[in-house]
Amino acid sequence: MAGKGEKKRPEQNLRELLRIPEGERVDLSSYAADAIPAGPRDKAAGLADTARMGERLAALQERLYAASTAGDRRRVLLVLQGMDTSGKGGTVKHVIGQFNPSGCRIRAFKTPTREELNHPFLWRIARALPQPGEIGIFDRSHYEDVLITRVRRLVPRSRLGRRYGQINRFEQTLAEDGVLVVKVFLHLSREQQRRRLLRRLDDPDKHWKFNPADIDERALWPDYQRAYEIALERCSTGAAPWFLVPADRKWYRNWAVSKLLLEHLEALDPRYPKAGFDVEECRRRLLEEPN
Repeated sequence: MAGKGEKKRPEQNLRELLRIPEGERVDLSSYAADAIPAGPRDKAAGLADTARMGERLAALQERLYAASTAGDRRRVLLVLQGMDTSGKGGTVKHVIGQFNPSGCRIRAFKTPTREELNHPFLWRIARALPQPGEIGIFDRSHYEDVLITRVRRLVPRSRLGRRYGQINRFEQTLAEDGVLVVKVFLHLSREQQRRRLLRRLDDPDKHWKFNPADIDERALWPDYQRAYEIALERCSTGAAPWFLVPADRKWYRNWAVSKLLLEHLEALDPRYPKAGFDVEECRRRLLEEPN
């Protein structure tokens, strides 16, 4: 709520504001990682607004699941990508925590196993997709196969180049099958990453989250930024666009992802199915039961 004498910011469609335009070149340096492009202006207001969205998100999730019991195949897949410490796990905890966990399917993709390497790169992704009525969340995803593989030169460039088209066709197929794909790039600054890594070193309880290899990866920051730019350029499509969320401010990151999910679910507008039985007859039978 705006303070006395302060004008409230006009409501904006975050899907349009944060969407990466299809077919346009992406320069991540032109996006401020600490920006507040829309919504609450400060942390207190952001936390309050995120909490208020929780009830609406939970209600829409219930409607989505209820619709699936009557044959509605629609479901939601939230894809989270970003540099280390950008907050993929934090987003899962603070945003997805507003949903009923029984209706969520969360998968954190790690280094491919030996079995997974024996299959096409999309094989393990297809096995983890949400079922009708569910909300799926990918902490990292099939995009790792055009990110780290590009930076570390793990596959030939000819094969890497084909993967962007394979991803687009895969996501188009998902959309045609009722999967609403919401792809979010958590845009973190290099300096903010350094501060977060230092905080992990300063707190013994966070040492388990620190990997010395993260320091080596920081030397490849420009290469990772370019790999992300290419992925955003080639794979932001009408069927599955990319959304760029400034991630230096954790509270804003959580608000923005919550708002994006809310807007997508409201546009989906799942409905409770009509009863497939005689409601009045069932009521009569219950009322006529002997005490």
